[in-house]
Amino acid sequence: MDAAIFRLPNDPAVGAAWLDHAAPAARDAARALAGLGADARNEALRRAAACLRAGAEHILAANARDVEAASGPAAFLDRLTLTPARTEAMAQGLDDIAALPCPTGRVLAEWTQPNGLRFRRVAVPIGVIGMIYESRPNVGADAAGLCLKSGNAVILRGGSDSLHSARAIHDAVAQGLVEAGLPAACVQIAPDADRDHVAAMLAAVNRIDLLIPRGGRSLVERVQRDARVPVLAHAEGLCHTYVHASADPDMARRLVANAKMRRTGICGATETLLIDAAIAPMLLPSLVDDLRRLGCDFRADPAARAIVPGLTPAAPGDFDTEWLGPILSVAVVPGVEAALAHIARHGSAHTEAIVAEDAEAAASFLSGTDSAVVLWNASTQFCDGGEFGFGAEIGIATGRLHARGPVGLEQLTTFRYEVIGNGQVRA
Repeated sequence: MDAAIFRLPNDPAVGAAWLDHAAPAARDAARALAGLGADARNEALRRAAACLRAGAEHILAANARDVEAASGPAAFLDRLTLTPARTEAMAQGLDDIAALPCPTGRVLAEWTQPNGLRFRRVAVPIGVIGMIYESRPNVGADAAGLCLKSGNAVILRGGSDSLHSARAIHDAVAQGLVEAGLPAACVQIAPDADRDHVAAMLAAVNRIDLLIPRGGRSLVERVQRDARVPVLAHAEGLCHTYVHASADPDMARRLVANAKMRRTGICGATETLLIDAAIAPMLLPSLVDDLRRLGCDFRADPAARAIVPGLTPAAPGDFDTEWLGPILSVAVVPGVEAALAHIARHGSAHTEAIVAEDAEAAASFLSGTDSAVVLWNASTQFCDGGEFGFGAEIGIATGRLHARGPVGLEQLTTFRYEVIGNGQVRA
């Protein structure tokens, strides 16, 4: 089967009707995937990884076209850019997913009623996943791998900035599916960046079972506002690191520098430093010096500026800003409860961290935050599906239903009940 069979020509009239063809094909492919054993899915993932490696030169050339045409801040260009190492990481991610246990078919619970009926709650695929993403081209490979392993078909719609990269990655993955004997429609991608494709996916009731947007705030908010299909998403990654009075100073300096500056454009980067008033006079100058040497700027409250006078004053709204760049908001707080109150007022329920040697203070912080991920003595940049052992992630969820934090294989399943009797009838 031709890997491109489900890519329609770039004719606007045809493109507008793309989902009319793609969604039924995805539904058929999802049924086929659900009936396959783990070995067949794993072989498809390994072949897709091999095709990514074989096509690395083509993928990098396509990415170079996207980067050359792009403009924007450094964090945006970093998200867009592929390197040989990042391309290999995509392939390795598929191999890692193939090595994970199969998430479907698991018996989540079982019991027997007094009448002899036996009940089982069993993990099954969701069905057809719609993935709308913007500048990060590797998202397509991660989404394809996680959906294949969990028995779901996926319909991808990449952004205009990464169009050439996304299509080259899709071609390699689709070729791997074909070589493994799977339907090419298990992973499909929109033929162009026409926004009509997004509108069609948002309205695809009974065609797409779950939408996952991954991109900037405006994209995610539009999907959450307009979708008639269930959505799994987060709008912002306004993450905090709180340095408690009991923190080991050397550990605090390492963690804060990494949490902010390792990669400033990812959603798990710390955007606000909260530091305990009891330790701030001794530690804050060192933290500022460390970060300044790494190229960071600051937006600080009056208490922080009283300790380090050269800091830029925080303007209204700065503590509500996801900087996605080398800027850090800084506030001095009198203790754990004040730190939690600040996070509740300004945070986005994504990821928070406490640096502390006091186990009681750490326990209060861990239980007191309402965010999807909370860490003790670790960098917020560990909020990542690969670091969680998921192989990859299809996104981060900050809502209350179905899934929270990095979304991996288990979160791409639902369940059904199997009831086994021996002739029981209901009176």
